[in-house]
Amino acid sequence: LDAWERLVIDDVIGRVEGEGGAATVRLRRLFSLASTRSDILKIELAMRDWARRDRAVARRVRRVDNRRMDYLRMLFGALCPDPDDVEARCLLVMALFVGHPSIATSHGGRSRAQVLEQALRHIEAG
Repeated sequence: LDAWERLVIDDVIGRVEGEGGAATVRLRRLFSLASTRSDILKIELAMRDWARRDRAVARRVRRVDNRRMDYLRMLFGALCPDPDDVEARCLLVMALFVGHPSIATSHGGRSRAQVLEQALRHIEAG
């Protein structure tokens, strides 16, 4: 659990923040990392499945999700003055990251990556 938390929070934030840039640049970097790391996504889904059966793991998943939301709030907060809008954008990003692998649909000739990119552009722009 400690290694997972370091990998998905500390390492990711370190990479995103390490190169600096405006909030939009860092969000793009974060979205890129999240969409290209299929190994992290597989681990993520396994952790969430495990959390359904183990309270300690569920607490850790909640902590990781809260840390992710805090980081997203900071980034979106630099772009949006409305805290309600910031919260909604953060939730949409989390839902896309966690939920999109479970959605088994085609996209009318578009790739999943293209549709995710468009969705993230909508969230980013508001």
